[in-house]
Amino acid sequence: MMTLVFWLLALALFALATRVGRHFGLIPIVSQLLLASIGLPLLMLLWIEPHWQLTGAQLVSPTWLKSLYSLSFALLLGHILSDVIDLRLDRQSVKIALPSFLVPFACGLACAMWLLPPQPWLSSLAVGLVFAITAIPVLYLYLRHIGYPPAATRRLVQSAILIDLTCWSLFGLAQGSLDLNSLLLPIAAALLPLLLRALRIRQPLCYSLSFFALLVVAEHYRLNALIFGVGYLLCMAWLKVALVMPLKAVWLERLQTFVAIPLILTFGIVQINVHSALSAISPLQLCALLLLPVLSKVLGNWLGLSWATPSFAGASRWRESLLLNIRGLSEIVFLNLLLQQQLISPALYFALMLMGLAATLLPALAGMNKTPLKSAVVPGKEPLCQ
Repeated sequence: MMTLVFWLLALALFALATRVGRHFGLIPIVSQLLLASIGLPLLMLLWIEPHWQLTGAQLVSPTWLKSLYSLSFALLLGHILSDVIDLRLDRQSVKIALPSFLVPFACGLACAMWLLPPQPWLSSLAVGLVFAITAIPVLYLYLRHIGYPPAATRRLVQSAILIDLTCWSLFGLAQGSLDLNSLLLPIAAALLPLLLRALRIRQPLCYSLSFFALLVVAEHYRLNALIFGVGYLLCMAWLKVALVMPLKAVWLERLQTFVAIPLILTFGIVQINVHSALSAISPLQLCALLLLPVLSKVLGNWLGLSWATPSFAGASRWRESLLLNIRGLSEIVFLNLLLQQQLISPALYFALMLMGLAATLLPALAGMNKTPLKSAVVPGKEPLCQ
């Protein structure tokens, strides 16, 4: 009963933070991340653990909660992929993505080998991928809320997709070398649209409901949900079948803002035992894990954006470098997966979680809450979302 009360309280706090943040001109995702990075740890330390006698493990243990988490994940990732999967990939996005992935990935590998205690090679690889990852959902939501030019939004989201797809694919391949099911099952499930077409099923709703249902299953059983989602939607695009969202746009946005995003953020934060995490990591390691991922990622983004042509006249490489450094939900989901598989320690999870939250807040701290000029759009490019 107390677990249910906590989660209702958490959702209420996120709704309140969103409303207060809007009063001060903050977009919802920034307000929610501020609450997640500051308010929730304090709530756990000062009230939930000492007075309610509830630990993070107990708060995330109910089966109904895990099912709700999987559903929220599926709705959020499915919505994002539905807007970006059919975009025409251009050379400029590839130019941005290559350094944006390689520079922080190399820095993460070096950090894992020389700064952290000895660990399996898969754990070192995972740390490198955490350094490189960019959050597709949060980046998209942030760009949409600040009214970023559609063509520039398209390019940045394309680059983020390439980066995240590379991260998840490398991790899936690495896991696949130990367990082929973690790689082959998502790929096999992604081919379902071809089977539906062979059975002469034409209704888009059937394809779409199958997509969201399998996305829930993939997340619930810790399969590679991103590879499945991209592969499934690529098959639908090849068959010229449109993805139908399960809810109207206005209700889907409210569900994401007030339920899905708060639940995913809280699910990761409450699992952190701050006392043990702080005692298990040295100040040098903590500072390095907070600074090196951000610095290396911003450097890689800067190099990629310098290599590519500007997305619109007057585009700022500095602004876009910080935007591509956003981590957010993608990293939280990835870190949860690594922690559950015991590939990283709770202390490393805590440090990288703080880094991801700080990196996601950097654009807001740098003053990127104002809407840029709407006229700054590359001719010939349609908007990312209607």
